Amino acid sequence: MTPTQTASKPQPEAAAAEPNIQVLGRAFAVLDVLARNPDPMQLKDIGSATGLHASTAHRILNDLVLGRLVERVDSGTYRLGMRLLEYGNLVKARLNVRDIALAPMRELHRLTHQPVNLSVRQGDEIIYIERTYSEQSGMQVVRAVGGHAPLHLTSVGKLFLAADDPTQVKAYSLRTGLAGQTRNSITNLVQLERELDKVRADGYARDNEELELGVRCIGAGIYDDTGRLVAGLSLSAPADRLMEDWKQKVRQTAERISAGLGYKPARR
Repeated sequence: MTPTQTASKPQPEAAAAEPNIQVLGRAFAVLDVLARNPDPMQLKDIGSATGLHASTAHRILNDLVLGRLVERVDSGTYRLGMRLLEYGNLVKARLNVRDIALAPMRELHRLTHQPVNLSVRQGDEIIYIERTYSEQSGMQVVRAVGGHAPLHLTSVGKLFLAADDPTQVKAYSLRTGLAGQTRNSITNLVQLERELDKVRADGYARDNEELELGVRCIGAGIYDDTGRLVAGLSLSAPADRLMEDWKQKVRQTAERISAGLGYKPARR
């Protein structure tokens, strides 16, 4: 070793990242302990396993019970709640649907040379989780993967609204005000309800330059093995280039993806 060299010291392992909000870290610890135990746990055992004082663990568990992340089995006994299963199913569906949809989406794009989008619902919006496109379409990609748009202004969003009951649709209109983005946007409840009736009758949905002028879309639903609408497939094209026979191709592609998720349509 030369005089200018120094012995390298072993570097300590990086500490695990901790939430900035202490109570969240404690809540995560409680959920982790419950997840590791297949049977319901007593409050004192949860406190012991997490290192939390019994009163602190009790307060956190009460809030987790309110949020349905934890279920109170008996007085002082807890297990993971059904809301975690709901979240898990959503994540599973979103991951699986993308993997299964990619090849059929590419095939549809090859047939039409137009952008093909895969979207899921998140609250009052749709989120684009995959897209296939090329320069041949002549369209600029405005909403890339991760982009979002209001339900009532998009073909896939209308599919999700059409699956809601009238009370839910009305609540959506009150929450959002049905704000428009173009002169073609649907901005009142009566008009939206008529549009959703048509979607239910046709089995597919349209965006007629309602989100962006010059762009029209056709969307069809994707269903999982329980028959639940989990995503939507849409084809976008310049308004003057959208061909009517593409709607059948979109529906067939969506049906193919649904079949990959285990969906079996009811026999007529």
